[in-house]
Amino acid sequence: MDRAGETQAMKQPIAAELAARVAKARTREIPRELRETLERLLIDIGGLAVAARRTDYVEAAIKSWDAQGNGTAIGHAQALDAAGAAFVNGTAAHGEDFDDTFEGGPVHAGAVIVPALLAAAERRGIGGNDLLLGLAVGVEVTCRASLVAPKKIHQAGFHPTAVLGAMGAAAGVAAALKVDEATFASAQGIAGSMASGIIEYLAEGTSTKRMHPGWAAQAGLRAVELARAGFAGPRTVWEGTHGFLHGFANTTDGAWDKLIGDFGERWVAQTIAFKPYACGTMIHPYIDCARRLAKNDIVPGDVAEIVCETAEGIVHRLWEPLDLKRKPPNAYSAKFSIPFCVGYGLLYGHVGLDAFTEATVRDPQVSWLASKVSYQVDPGNPYPDEYTGHVRIRMKDGRVLEERQPHLRGGQREPLTRADIEEKFRANCEYGQWDPARIEAWLAFAREAFDRPVDLKAFRG
Repeated sequence: MDRAGETQAMKQPIAAELAARVAKARTREIPRELRETLERLLIDIGGLAVAARRTDYVEAAIKSWDAQGNGTAIGHAQALDAAGAAFVNGTAAHGEDFDDTFEGGPVHAGAVIVPALLAAAERRGIGGNDLLLGLAVGVEVTCRASLVAPKKIHQAGFHPTAVLGAMGAAAGVAAALKVDEATFASAQGIAGSMASGIIEYLAEGTSTKRMHPGWAAQAGLRAVELARAGFAGPRTVWEGTHGFLHGFANTTDGAWDKLIGDFGERWVAQTIAFKPYACGTMIHPYIDCARRLAKNDIVPGDVAEIVCETAEGIVHRLWEPLDLKRKPPNAYSAKFSIPFCVGYGLLYGHVGLDAFTEATVRDPQVSWLASKVSYQVDPGNPYPDEYTGHVRIRMKDGRVLEERQPHLRGGQREPLTRADIEEKFRANCEYGQWDPARIEAWLAFAREAFDRPVDLKAFRG
């Protein structure tokens, strides 16, 4: 066990310690920078839910949910119970893989925490500082927890957003509802048994990844409601012999100080990255390279080979099996294929939502370029601390064209501005066929959400 693990072993259980840290955080003012980040998160997640509202997977999510209530599924007329609203909104927000990410995790906190907190807010009349703290705590727990055992959850076959998101959602909802510390810790214990989400979607490009944040959001909600009703969960859920880390990361040796060390004093949540492209996060720097290279007016038939240096930690998700990644079977699979995204970026010079359709995956010129893409593992790559990109093209006439991207655009080193995020939001809403009045209304809601109770009825239908 490492030193951090030994230190925590002598203290109270991690869930109980986290509950105490959250209670203490309530006595402090949320930093202005974090509040601004969370406003941006409300804007971004709202637009993503609208963009996906008419997709087959979102329609299936709504049709599958029987329970009715006063919960708003953004952009849909049917009102659901709180868990249903969280499930549908979380599924929609993550569905096109265009949602925020946390560098170092990686996890998509917003697509879990925003739907969970909005659903809880509608059900329980939460608003103002309680909503603000709930969002801050939920995102913070999800992001910090991803640093406890880096890469191990993915390596074990689980989706970090799915399993860590349930814990973060439970923490955020519990904080917003101001439960006592014992109930908070018990909710964590219950959420640990509700967490789930395997990454086998990679095999056939199926939609299960899309539902992971929605499932985590409703799991967190249900865990808190159970705990508030008196249902007990294990306080050693995180670090126990048969606990969360053992089950989802195949280890009990975690850097627990990353989760609770200075919780509430330093907020990593304000560093989350907002995506400029609707695909796997670690692909973005490669797209940036491809888009710059596209300015050379590359003719597909003149390309001899394309080689990309890459991190070993992303090979199993974004590079292999290489033949399948070069020719993805459907549009969703293409979102997790570096060869496809590099080929598309080289050919068209942009990679928007319209890059991922059943027609584009059969585009012969994109397929040709993708077939030329291979990779070399760079043992010195800084992943997961940095997400980098590299594309080197050897042309048939002997010319070599090369670009590198040292960091994630939209992340800490090159963040998107609020204007960028509002522009993305408007584009997503137009894609989802929202009228201008409703677009402006959501922007107004995001600006005022931390000053009054939440009411989302205007965003149904």
